[in-house]
Amino acid sequence: MERIGPPLAGGERETLRAYLDFHRATLAMKCEGLGDEELRRKSSPPSTLSLMGLVRHMAEVERQWFRRTVGGADVPHVWSDRHDFQEAYDATGASGAEAFAAWEAEVAHARRVEAGAESLEVTAYVPKWEAEVSLRVVMLHMIHEYARHNGHADLLREAIDGVTGA
Repeated sequence: MERIGPPLAGGERETLRAYLDFHRATLAMKCEGLGDEELRRKSSPPSTLSLMGLVRHMAEVERQWFRRTVGGADVPHVWSDRHDFQEAYDATGASGAEAFAAWEAEVAHARRVEAGAESLEVTAYVPKWEAEVSLRVVMLHMIHEYARHNGHADLLREAIDGVTGA
């Protein structure tokens, strides 16, 4: 996934799309060049958080917001029978190839859902929030979610091999 800096000027939808893709690419960049063992390395006890766990979690989050919420699909979670987003964090015995394939598939689907929506004003009901939310809010929420987890990814990667940077 190529990491391209977001535009400094542009329309709202183009800018939201670019920032979301920038953060998606940042997560991929933080995992680049690592093997499964390194990707599964946990942050610190008792946390199960790892880079692979973050990738798995973000696959579930992409699936929730774009496939289920905006797209209205009734699909199960990828790694949980109990609809628990936290289960994805535990990557014990997981494969990087499987995690990245699932995440990339969800990102591709999310892009299709967003591109197919006639405007940022398209809404969907979110039971947890007991409210209708717009595609705009979903995209902003996803940017927030990635930005937060990319901060975790920075620390995880540095602990693995000392690599730091944007």
